[in-house]
Amino acid sequence: MSLKKAFVVVSGFFSLNFYFGQETQIDTLYIFDTQMKKVKLFHEVQTLSAADIQKNASNLSEVLRFQSPVYIKENGRGAVSSPSFRGTTAQQTAFVWNGININSLFLGQGDVNNIALSGYDQMEVKSGGGSVIYGSGAIGGSIHLNNDLSFNKGFNAQIHSEGGSFSTYQNFAKGSFNNDKFSFKASANYLISENNYKVEEKNYINRNGKFFNTTFNIGTSYKVSQQNTVSWQSQWFDATQNYPIFEENGNKTKYEAQTVRSLLAWDFNHKKISNSLKTAYTEDNFQYFGIINAPKTSGGTAKNYIVKNDFNYFIVPQLNLNVIGEFQHNIGEGYQSGISNVHRNVGSVAGLLRYFPSSKISFEAGIKQDFVEDIKSPLLYSFSGKWKANRWYQMSLNVSKNFRFPSFNDLYWEQGGNLNLKPETSLQTDMTHELKAFDFTLKISPYYMKIDQMIRWLPTPMGYWSAFNTQKVESYGLESQLTYQKKFNHHNLRLIAGYIYTKSTDVETQRQLMYVPLHKISANLDYAYRFLNIYAQGLYNGLTYTTADESRKYAINPYFVVNAGASATLTKKYTLGARVNNITNTAYQTVAYYYMPQRNYSIYATINF
Repeated sequence: MSLKKAFVVVSGFFSLNFYFGQETQIDTLYIFDTQMKKVKLFHEVQTLSAADIQKNASNLSEVLRFQSPVYIKENGRGAVSSPSFRGTTAQQTAFVWNGININSLFLGQGDVNNIALSGYDQMEVKSGGGSVIYGSGAIGGSIHLNNDLSFNKGFNAQIHSEGGSFSTYQNFAKGSFNNDKFSFKASANYLISENNYKVEEKNYINRNGKFFNTTFNIGTSYKVSQQNTVSWQSQWFDATQNYPIFEENGNKTKYEAQTVRSLLAWDFNHKKISNSLKTAYTEDNFQYFGIINAPKTSGGTAKNYIVKNDFNYFIVPQLNLNVIGEFQHNIGEGYQSGISNVHRNVGSVAGLLRYFPSSKISFEAGIKQDFVEDIKSPLLYSFSGKWKANRWYQMSLNVSKNFRFPSFNDLYWEQGGNLNLKPETSLQTDMTHELKAFDFTLKISPYYMKIDQMIRWLPTPMGYWSAFNTQKVESYGLESQLTYQKKFNHHNLRLIAGYIYTKSTDVETQRQLMYVPLHKISANLDYAYRFLNIYAQGLYNGLTYTTADESRKYAINPYFVVNAGASATLTKKYTLGARVNNITNTAYQTVAYYYMPQRNYSIYATINF
């Protein structure tokens, strides 16, 4: 069963026998993030398939920039990159790997280009707070990197090879085998790019821009009995990125990162009760080289041991109780940062009650208490409601309180760490209106958010920077998406277009935050006919301030970029394709002074077994 079909089954909660039927109907597909199917019942979640991800195959930043509502600021292609949801910062975005929060213990965020891109079965993007389920940092939104395991499909394999401009090469292979009780899947990816592009009209050369990375993914699942399934998913990621320099004789630097993630799950499903017990280990290592071929200048190792239990009890078919308990043991060891073997215990208990009084109305209420060692954590809550008025209109409402506790750098960095920091908190609400007519679906989501105790690093009279709880931020805006899908004969046409308006201001100064564009418009068009597939992507990004005083002089001007690609599949096994990125040859930046590539090309071949 495909993931789309599994979701259709799950979302059919209006039927009174849904809760008893889901275990038997979706058992041909094991999904590691068991909460996501419940999240989709009440929240808008954008799903990107493995095929969608391949359209922007050079890095995760490009996928999110062109195919999601997230604003990505990238210090040149493949370099340091961070996301922004609804006018928030990278620290207020949660990266979630198979249901586990993987934000850096040191930085409190994820570097987008140091997170593996390949090997996932789907990527899901959720705007809005989700701390009750996904923990610290899920304030502006969350990005979910998911794997699944199928049963009863036998052996499948794929080899993909791609070459492109700037000496960019990628090789990807994956294979799977499964029967009625056992499932196994593995994949490997290697990506390298000299990344030595030029933007002549701006007199810009991306010197020292080389990057390369390797990823391995392994997943397996075994049905011990009809009610019990044991599963394991692991990922190994190794990356090096050189940091661009502006002068030919400038000092070359680089950054290396190694990541290990391993997740063991035991799922039990029986009539009214289901339970998912997970244990996980994550490790992040990094080294910064101030001189590229010299010993490292700084670095660190972060280890996280996690136990998480997700218990569901169906009191009656219309009423579901969900209790989530989690414990983490965080360990951090820095190099040349003053962070020496720090430990932290983090626990949480959350309860959610879901009520479906009729086929048209549903509610969810949640409450959560975190227990962070040496930090007083707020009581969190969430409320969601959905009303299906008729066939062509439905609406949903979400209200939540979310938070982020200080990272190891915020607390312990020498000099500048501050042990007296409080967690950031946010209150927010959004309302989604969904209208359907013919083959069109329009979703409009106005939202409002207020963030208190935002952690900022500011200069001190002693001559160094330090972390403080200072800023209050107010953000409001609109997210909208128009979808058109039509199938006739052998033709298949799909259009997804979105417009985003974001007003995010410092409450004290009433000025727009840095790197938050007021307007973003994106569109993705796919057309398929028999063996032929064609796609096009368009992105308009509005004026973006890069300074706190809204200086127009230093702002990033609006830009418009178009990508396109085509592929042909022969005998259902062999696919040949080509892409053209930045057809408009636009000279544009997402971070001041660092230009992105102009028109560039790639070709690829895929073999399916």
